[in-house]
Amino acid sequence: MKDFSTAPAIELYYWPTPNGWKITVFLEEAGYPYEIKYVDIGKGEQFEPSFLRIAPNNRMPAIIDPDGPDGAPISVFESGAILQYLGRKTGLFYPTDVRARVAVEEWLFWQMGNLGPMAGQAHHFRNYAKENMEYPVERYTNEVNRLYGVMNTQLANNEYLAGEYSIADMACVGWVKNPERRGQNIEEFPYLKRWLETMLARPAVERGLSLGVEKRRSGSPDEAARKILFGQRSRK
Repeated sequence: MKDFSTAPAIELYYWPTPNGWKITVFLEEAGYPYEIKYVDIGKGEQFEPSFLRIAPNNRMPAIIDPDGPDGAPISVFESGAILQYLGRKTGLFYPTDVRARVAVEEWLFWQMGNLGPMAGQAHHFRNYAKENMEYPVERYTNEVNRLYGVMNTQLANNEYLAGEYSIADMACVGWVKNPERRGQNIEEFPYLKRWLETMLARPAVERGLSLGVEKRRSGSPDEAARKILFGQRSRK
């Protein structure tokens, strides 16, 4: 493993969610120095002007790397873009071979466009919606089931999603962890279960997933937090 112990620490704007975990897992795996800047999304800290300057979509995670590619600081938002940036910067978990990189990018973009949004909606309607809304619960629960099936098929002949361990696996693990929260029985997906157990057994993954868990609120958000989290419209 490369030694990054003397590198300037990356500032990570973070909250313990599946998207935030992608970056803590990478940095823990790489052994790259970082400093967490917690962004409490239930309090609306993601709308503070200082954060919006680096994350205009008011979503975490985001990073500031003081040692950017030209020697000047660079900020990056969107978790997939951050993973690609860190992979290129460190030369880890993001292959340079074109075919291998394409395979990683396929599964990374698959997570960004499919697994994350669908699992997020299933989680929301199953756990946060005030009303019992049968159609969206069924719609998104079924879609997560389909997507878990896609992963299960891929993992039947591959230890990791793109063959070798990569940023694609880091991107997905938070959306498969605690599958019951999305209405799924992991026993239906034996290869996905094996992959999840393998992922969770990695010490760096365990550390990345544990950061800040004590800050998460238990139960449903109160009305003030619900308005912040779920009631936003354009901020003109």
